[in-house]
Amino acid sequence: MDRLLPDQLKAAWQAVEAKSLTAEEFDARQQSWLEEYREIWRQALLLDGQSDLARSLPAEIALFSGDSVEEVECRCKRAVTAIAEEWNEQVSTADRESVERYYDQSEGYIYDLMWWHALHDDNSPLGYVTALDFARRSGCGSYLDFGSGVGAGALVFARNGFDVALADISSTLLGFSHWRLSRRGLPAQFIDLKQEKVPDNAFDFITAMDVFEHLVDPVDALNELHRSLKPGGYLFGRFAAEDDESHPQHIVHDFAPTFARLAELGFKEVWRDEWLWGHQVFQKQS
Repeated sequence: MDRLLPDQLKAAWQAVEAKSLTAEEFDARQQSWLEEYREIWRQALLLDGQSDLARSLPAEIALFSGDSVEEVECRCKRAVTAIAEEWNEQVSTADRESVERYYDQSEGYIYDLMWWHALHDDNSPLGYVTALDFARRSGCGSYLDFGSGVGAGALVFARNGFDVALADISSTLLGFSHWRLSRRGLPAQFIDLKQEKVPDNAFDFITAMDVFEHLVDPVDALNELHRSLKPGGYLFGRFAAEDDESHPQHIVHDFAPTFARLAELGFKEVWRDEWLWGHQVFQKQS
């Protein structure tokens, strides 16, 4: 493909509308191109000896936790509901400490994210592969995943030759991510945001994937990311969230202040996914 996948698919659909490509031909191309992305994703995340993400990811949690694969799968399937119940019981969104304490201590996101990353429900985790493709084409080499979760972004980028760092407020998730990368012999820097800040002028590519809707202060996070990016570096993320009762932890719904701060900091939007998952890329100008 000579373009990023979302752009390629948009152009292919325009060919359908122009009647130079049939809908069936479009579907075949879409499945073929998505399968290329899925293969990159699988090769980054699979355990040695495994070939099926739906089996490998629960098995990986079981190795980490000591629980049976069957128990892990049950927790994975119930994770969205369990997180929502815990959140409603434990968290006041007006209290920053209670929000951050929940993320720091909860194990629920291990099960939720690993199940999602098996691509059971949708392909949107493959946005990390779009990010990898963009970073490669842009000549980037130093990578930070901000709000790194279970370390999937770090695995994708580390497997493909990048110097990798992970930053999160959750000691629980950082511990799991450290175990995952160490098991595969992949070096990485781990930044616990409760204890340290991201380093200055350190990265030429940062992802913030489905992170900003969880933040008590998204604008402050942008200030940190701007400081950590090298001049000319890129911020790749999705800055949107729909109202969803099953995800009460999505506490930000108005992203206007986020975009205003991006403009104030001198970020320039250089790419947008208008077809698949809605990611945007902003480049630091100075």
